[in-house]
Amino acid sequence: MKSLERRFKNISARKIDLSSFLCFSEAIKGQRFSRQTIHRWFYKLVDKEDYLKSEVRGVLEHLENLSNKLEDNKK
Repeated sequence: MKSLERRFKNISARKIDLSSFLCFSEAIKGQRFSRQTIHRWFYKLVDKEDYLKSEVRGVLEHLENLSNKLEDNKK
């Protein structure tokens, strides 16, 4: 099991009231995952009902920024 998938499943188990999108966001927050990793696991882990298909590009961009946020704060 990959680290992102493991983090997602741990968060999902602890916070059962959160949607899969919020659990995924929490799993990648500040972890500096690559763009490719975020995109691949987003489609595998997040329920399609948690986002609009027309907004996928913006959602993925937001997730990339969320993942790299700590790096930006260190500059």
